Amino acid sequence: MTGPTPLLRTSTTRDTASESRSNLETKERKKRRTRRSFTPEFKAEIVECTKRGDRSIGQVARDFDLGETAVRAWVRQAEIDEDQRRGLTSEERAELTNLRRENRSLREDVEILKRATVLFAKETR
Repeated sequence: MTGPTPLLRTSTTRDTASESRSNLETKERKKRRTRRSFTPEFKAEIVECTKRGDRSIGQVARDFDLGETAVRAWVRQAEIDEDQRRGLTSEERAELTNLRRENRSLREDVEILKRATVLFAKETR
């Protein structure tokens, strides 16, 4: 009784020069954009263009040279703000950001006070 035949390993040579050239060409075509910021009025205008229904979100994104993901996020947030979808409204999201920032600051203050307490306790001994 014999077991399964073992797989034979063979070595292959790849053309690494042409492979790296094609990777370079791909990277050049897909350069990352620099992060841009847009006014709330501009975002509202883009959302309105998508809601008219004559163009898809992808088409609006291409027409205005925007990322499709960003446009979808703007539309989703507008739907939340208009109570058409569940989630945090823009105001709630801003408040949450501020509260998290304040919470982080307070935690740092407490940590500093803890260290100061330990330091003063050592000095009084």
